[in-house]
Amino acid sequence: MGDTYMNEQIQKIEEMCLNGHVALNTLLYDGWILKFSEGYTGRANSVSVLYPSSKSFEEKVSFCEQAYKKQGLPCLFKITEIDSELNDFLAKRGYEPVTPTDLMICDLATSTVTSEKDSSIEYIFSSVPDEWLPVFLKVHEINDLHDQDVFRRMISKVLVDTIYCTLIYEGKPAACASAAIENGYMLLQNVVVSPELRGHGLGKKVCSALLEKSQKEGAHHSYLQVVQTNDIAVNLYKKLGFEKLYSYWYMKKNQ
Repeated sequence: MGDTYMNEQIQKIEEMCLNGHVALNTLLYDGWILKFSEGYTGRANSVSVLYPSSKSFEEKVSFCEQAYKKQGLPCLFKITEIDSELNDFLAKRGYEPVTPTDLMICDLATSTVTSEKDSSIEYIFSSVPDEWLPVFLKVHEINDLHDQDVFRRMISKVLVDTIYCTLIYEGKPAACASAAIENGYMLLQNVVVSPELRGHGLGKKVCSALLEKSQKEGAHHSYLQVVQTNDIAVNLYKKLGFEKLYSYWYMKKNQ
């Protein structure tokens, strides 16, 4: 796979990631996108490096550091495999890599995954998060009121097509997931299973149901982001037909 093709793929998918997991505020700066969301999630509080620059790394990184300092946030740079020069510059400046993550992709046209019929399970789908959101917050055990409020505001800013799925197991909400669909690509995210019900295959079931539903809605590929050290999730996604396309990580200054 040529470098030019991979660069184009990464840029396309990273743009869609920004549209599916939307920061509360963004600042465009010479080809870089600075995202601010009051500290909730690294993806929504970091610098995305997407387009060609005219300024030096020294000038741009200094600007970013001041911008995040002004917001009371650590300065994080989301680095992909094609950002080696910036990565090296940041390393010399005292930054270190954290949270290595794989972006995985699945061709839904060749995927054999289908949702399984089970009388103890019901799936509730919606294009809006109103009823899904309180269930997700409870299942995911997001109890901090500030984090709840930030997440609520973030998903209200998503403008691409969305599908929210709740899995009901034996009459009770047990698992959640959501999809953001753009140009036939479906971002699978917010996958969570109630702690007391893990180990029953409900994660695979809710993902399979959402993949099948998204394909019916016109999606031909699905992609997701998973932390490399999360072996359980990585193995689950491999079973669903996902394969690693590229990696990213955050560069964070060693205090």
